Amino acid sequence: MILDEFLHNLHFDIEKASIPNWEVDWEDGPLAYKLYRGLPVVPLSLEVPLTLEGPKQPSTPNLCEIGHFLWYVYGLTQFSQSVFNSDSPEDLMLSSRRFAPSGGALYPNELYVYLKIDDLPVGVYHYDVAHHRLVLLREGNFDSYVARALGHRCDVSSCFGAVFVSTMFWKNFFKYNNFAYRLQGLDAGVLMGQLLEAAKQFGFETGVYFQFLDRALNHLLGLSEKEESVYAVIPLTVEATIWTTSGCENDRMVSSAELCKELTAIQPHHYVRSKRVKEYAMLTKLNEVSMLDSTSAFVWAEAKQNENGNGPVVALPHMEQARYDFASVCRNRFSPAMDFVLGKVNLQVLANLLQEATDSFLYRNDLQAAHLSNEPRVSLNVCLYHVEGIPSGAYQYERTSHALRQIQPGDHRILLQSGMSLDNVNLLQVPICMHVIGDKDFYKNSLGYRGYRIQQMEAGMLVQRLLLAATAIGMGGHPLLGYDVNLCDEIYKMDSLRKTSLIQIPIGPYRHRPWIMGGIYS
Repeated sequence: MILDEFLHNLHFDIEKASIPNWEVDWEDGPLAYKLYRGLPVVPLSLEVPLTLEGPKQPSTPNLCEIGHFLWYVYGLTQFSQSVFNSDSPEDLMLSSRRFAPSGGALYPNELYVYLKIDDLPVGVYHYDVAHHRLVLLREGNFDSYVARALGHRCDVSSCFGAVFVSTMFWKNFFKYNNFAYRLQGLDAGVLMGQLLEAAKQFGFETGVYFQFLDRALNHLLGLSEKEESVYAVIPLTVEATIWTTSGCENDRMVSSAELCKELTAIQPHHYVRSKRVKEYAMLTKLNEVSMLDSTSAFVWAEAKQNENGNGPVVALPHMEQARYDFASVCRNRFSPAMDFVLGKVNLQVLANLLQEATDSFLYRNDLQAAHLSNEPRVSLNVCLYHVEGIPSGAYQYERTSHALRQIQPGDHRILLQSGMSLDNVNLLQVPICMHVIGDKDFYKNSLGYRGYRIQQMEAGMLVQRLLLAATAIGMGGHPLLGYDVNLCDEIYKMDSLRKTSLIQIPIGPYRHRPWIMGGIYS
């Protein structure tokens, strides 16, 4: 299948992109976390603080603080038991949960960290989620190696560390087959959104690099690109650091091949549990064609301005600086599913939600020149019902003017409900239905096929900001991919704009579910 056709079907007609007659082998499913064997380990403190009420003063962290940071980013926070058939007690599903949501709670991403702190050997580590510890993969200073893999666009020597976000293809392919490719980018983005917000609480400065020498970094971490690959690099610093989207003109171009020659290959043994791993040819093919082998291939995404249309505009009230306990918000985040309850939402609450989510979404990255103030590459549209001070209808949110521009008036809830592939959310009980919007061509002209996964990651990052902002004002949000994309695009009249809806997020008040639950807290 042609890759363009595959990605089109992945978004607009998933049945055509799926492997026919797919059956999920639940008994042979992989673990939701990677386990290394036979390597040195460093336990992390279990005394995690349960309140985080504001950014700390910047200071180089110790091992204890690194452990707290990693737990808030991706640590295990809950265990869940679900019964699918009350007549069959054996039909019980156990899953582990984290603060960042994941499709099917499968968590296809892994975290690796390069750390240079006083009470830890300098080196590259894997964050072992299951045991809340670090596993040493390589010991040594790799400042020059990582800096060159990033094209000399970050002063890695002034950073105390860097995080590598990877994707393990099989971890959710076993359930979702080819649809996993779309999910993996979104899941990586949600994780990155959580990481950037957590970093603010710990006083760390961050930037996201989507472009790097893939094979060089996979080689550093000892990853097999047929099984797992790095998707993003996020340096961490508390010092003045050079963040740039283009390296110094005096820095010569570097290739993955020459970097890989500098380090001996490692193949650390790890355990995934599955004994019958099936082929995921389309995923590895897309990963291969998305790789960058030379820093000369690093580019900027072409600038595009959002089309504003000519509908009526509703100016939104500005919010005061929001202050909330980040730890409490993380614990309280909830996907209501069938527990949404239609309640009156006032204009100020809606305005706070939109402003908080989009303001916090602004972040350093390597996709556009720092001096340009272009709109983000993904944006928000929303279908509203029963919101005080604003007529029901479909709207585009204009961040710079903090206003809603009406696209199509009316109550669209029944139409949106008809587009759901599963009846797992009652949209008639939802006052706010958000859609993250992006370009149909995913910046392919400048970023190639890598642009698709970058777009999915940026969509996921914005989703996590929305979920945290909704939780902070007492509402719940439920990310959905089982909806009719074409129908949503028609509601927002986006066909002529070459835009599309990337993910749907119903948001609103909800009733608390009658269940027994417990958190894994200190």
